[in-house]
Amino acid sequence: MGWFGKLAFGSMGLLIGGPLGAVAGAALGHHLVDKKETRMIGRPRLIRAEQTQAAYFVSMFSILGKLAKIDGVVSRDEIAVVEHFISNLNITETEKQFANQVFNEAKDSRYSIDDFAMQFHEISMGHPTVLVSFLELLFRIAAADNRFHPAEEAALNRIKEIFHISDQQFKNMKAAYFKDVDRFYKVLNCTPDSSDEEIKASYKKLVKDFHPDTIVSKGLPEEFTEFATKRFREIHEAYENIRQERSF
Repeated sequence: MGWFGKLAFGSMGLLIGGPLGAVAGAALGHHLVDKKETRMIGRPRLIRAEQTQAAYFVSMFSILGKLAKIDGVVSRDEIAVVEHFISNLNITETEKQFANQVFNEAKDSRYSIDDFAMQFHEISMGHPTVLVSFLELLFRIAAADNRFHPAEEAALNRIKEIFHISDQQFKNMKAAYFKDVDRFYKVLNCTPDSSDEEIKASYKKLVKDFHPDTIVSKGLPEEFTEFATKRFREIHEAYENIRQERSF
């Protein structure tokens, strides 16, 4: 990235402006301190293409940082996905370190993920391919720990609206990375906020109530037995999916 060498001697915040500029400027400051570098008085000018590339780069890692922490904690799985993504980029080690600085600065900043998303939409000039591809990348990060936290889903829904992406496209992306976990919780009369113990207790009760032997022993009609058998299978399927998702 030709723009990065120039930015090392200038003001990233002035170049991009807004929340992204604030985060980028802070990240660049930390980067220069860590590297024991100093800024030159003169600031080389970036051509428009370089400005756009720089803005995309900062937007990407700012939003990823905020998404990774939106459920309250940044998991090791999420960090691993981001690090893997960064390692596969065709950039120098110094630029990879800067990407990590932006990620860390953004996740702890006072700005919201919506602030970053709105500025990214402006920077991309609403280009559909860029926006759809970026949202899919966010789904990959959200799916890193095999759980779709309600806060993550709410955030991606808001970004979908900011990016003007259709509901159907959003549903297709969600289906590609997550099973219909909400349906499984409903089968067990639980919610994603239910504890592991609550889910296990509900599962045991439902298995007992809908076990074919239990229904037969009550002398109920054959039609009800068939319904109970189908329900019993659904209960077991739902529990197995939730158990795998939560790793208990």
